[in-house]
Amino acid sequence: MAYIIRADETPQIDFAPASAVEEVIQNVRTIITTIKYSIPLDRGFGIDGDVVDLPINVAQAKLTNEIFRAIRRYEPRAVIESIAFKGEDTGRLIPIVGVSINA
Repeated sequence: MAYIIRADETPQIDFAPASAVEEVIQNVRTIITTIKYSIPLDRGFGIDGDVVDLPINVAQAKLTNEIFRAIRRYEPRAVIESIAFKGEDTGRLIPIVGVSINA
């Protein structure tokens, strides 16, 4: 089964998810909403924020690469099915990641 995870959704953090699926979804959402270098004990966690002010097509390509890299490293139970972006009038790109879960 595929799950859609949007970076603009901010649900409550659940420290004891009821299932492995909920845990993986929460972990993927955390990965795609965290900027690299912002976590003191793991500076490589998250996605690179250096795409700010790049042209949209270049930013999407770099973010796609970063999302694949980060999810593969930090949540190997998630299998990426798709990555899309929603654009806002402000120029903000919102990642929308489709994953299936190998739990």
